[in-house]
Amino acid sequence: MLDARLSLDPRSPIGTIDRRLFGSFIEHLGRAVYDGIHEPSHPTADGNGFRQDVIELVKELGVSTIRYPGGNFVSGFRWEDSVGPVAERPRRLDLAWHSTETNEVGLHEFSDWLEAVGSELMLAVNLGTRGTAEALELLEYTNLASGTARADARRANGREKPFDVRMWCLGNEMDGPWQLGHSSAEDYGKKAAMTASAMRSFDPDLQLVVCGSSSSSMPTFGEWERVVLSHCYDDVDYISCHAYYEEKGDRASFLASGVDMDRFIDAVVATADHVKAVRGSSRAIDLSFDEWNIWYNEKFETVDKITGVDNWPVAPRLLEDEYTVTDAVVFGSLMISLLKHADRVTSASLAQLVNVIAPIMTEPGGPAWRQTTFFPFAETSAHARGVAVDVTLDAPGYDTARYGTVPVVDAVASYDAAAGRAAVFLVNRSQDAPLRVSVQLASALGAITAADAVVLHDDDPTASNTLAHPDRVSLKGLEVQVDGSSIVLELPPVSWARVSVGVAG
Repeated sequence: MLDARLSLDPRSPIGTIDRRLFGSFIEHLGRAVYDGIHEPSHPTADGNGFRQDVIELVKELGVSTIRYPGGNFVSGFRWEDSVGPVAERPRRLDLAWHSTETNEVGLHEFSDWLEAVGSELMLAVNLGTRGTAEALELLEYTNLASGTARADARRANGREKPFDVRMWCLGNEMDGPWQLGHSSAEDYGKKAAMTASAMRSFDPDLQLVVCGSSSSSMPTFGEWERVVLSHCYDDVDYISCHAYYEEKGDRASFLASGVDMDRFIDAVVATADHVKAVRGSSRAIDLSFDEWNIWYNEKFETVDKITGVDNWPVAPRLLEDEYTVTDAVVFGSLMISLLKHADRVTSASLAQLVNVIAPIMTEPGGPAWRQTTFFPFAETSAHARGVAVDVTLDAPGYDTARYGTVPVVDAVASYDAAAGRAAVFLVNRSQDAPLRVSVQLASALGAITAADAVVLHDDDPTASNTLAHPDRVSLKGLEVQVDGSSIVLELPPVSWARVSVGVAG
């Protein structure tokens, strides 16, 4: 048995938890849209062809914003193809994922779906094969009430009121050689600055996200952020971060993936603040971590990748990773890292939402079910309210090949003063030892009035939920002992837990 002690004091908060931290991402990729959210022949389909069983699961997940329509897809996308009468929309090749896009679901349909699930649209523009003019035309179509050709076309297409999209991504992963139209930091920075400035001429209150590095392992990481922000610092609000993790035969390091995310965030914040200092600016650029997840990319590259000049399938099965308990524990730790940086990471998008590296899976004509990663996201979204609070940690460490010695426990807390509730989110990274955790609450919180906890764990850390066994893994109740102003609980090996505490103060 290992022992750890945590203490938390809400009088020293990290920052307010922005609800956009619990965003997600749907790209026209694989079965994310077709056979995912949209399947007109499904028994639960509504009048618009959307699966109601999926809608209910998305609501349960607690997703705030959804980034759309890409991803790599957006860099070859013509937005005009996705509006107007469905029967008249063209079929196009999607070069990013070697597929055919039917455009059956477009901007109007997706916005209807967002209203059904209660999420907000975060729209990406194509700065790969297109540019400023097309971005402005899309902005006019979505956000202008009436009086121009684009605004009146939207009204003729059935949407009287503007979509009023507030948050916009200026392209996607433009540093990546896999991206259509990828460019140097210098060239992209100029294009992004020009586009951002033009969009702000229409509406100065838009929130704009400029592309950061597609991963911290890119050879241009850091320098890319510096150069891009030197061009557009005054015209954007966010710089994006993207990170994916997978187990590659080193579970100890995989369980410590949150350490890498922490370092990634700290490096981007430092670079953004360097540009701020050089420019003498009073504005701070926040981070939009608008792609993050567990992704077995090696499997995509070696097994799933589609090739061939005459092979362009519609909605192929791509990136349909099956997540284990271990994956979900690491996933929960990544959410802890996001909350640890709530002062600067004020928007995030889990990539993705349905079928494609997703917490929700579907079978055509059949059921929809929760993957293991569904549970830490839903619980964190539901309970992380108010302000994020760092915890003082006293815990044993363990050695990893990639990150050196790291604490065996990962943790962060939140405190909602209005509701009189605190929440603690914890991970036991040990692969073989249970962990007894004592959490000391500051006296300023007052007496503990209630406490409950749930844990994600299985004796088999490779267990997963599948079509054949959709409920193999689920949350279990965890005993919590209250001792004055502290609580004590025991975490099994390779586990994630959420503790909720009611306080009188």
